[in-house]
Amino acid sequence: MNGRMSAIALLTVTLASSLIVASASRLGAGEAEKPPVTSIAIDNFSFTPREVTVKEGSTITWVNHDDVPHTVVSKDQKFRSKALDTNDQFSFTFTNAGTYVYFCSVHPIMVGKVIVK
Repeated sequence: MNGRMSAIALLTVTLASSLIVASASRLGAGEAEKPPVTSIAIDNFSFTPREVTVKEGSTITWVNHDDVPHTVVSKDQKFRSKALDTNDQFSFTFTNAGTYVYFCSVHPIMVGKVIVK
C-alpha cells in the first residue's frame, strides 16, 4: 500500500508540473506575440522620435509635454486626435503594414512618420 501511494503521489506531482510548465509556456508565448506600446513625445513643437518603425498590431501613444495644444493627424486621415492639452495623450493601434505620415493640424510644420512592418 505504501508503494502504491508513493506511485500515486509521484504521478500527481508529475502531472501538476506538466500543467504548470504548459501554462507558463502558453502565457509566455502570448506575451511575446503582443506588440509593445511605443510612446512619442510632443515637446518643443516637435514629435520625438520623429520617425519610428513598429510591427503590425503595435500601439503608439503620443503625449503632449508642451504648454500649448497640439493634434496628431495622419495625412491619409487614418487617425486624428482631438486637441491635446499639456499631458494629454492619444493612442492608435496600427493593424496594417505601411508608412503613415502625420502632422499637427495646429502647427503643420510639426511632422512625423510611423513605419509599420
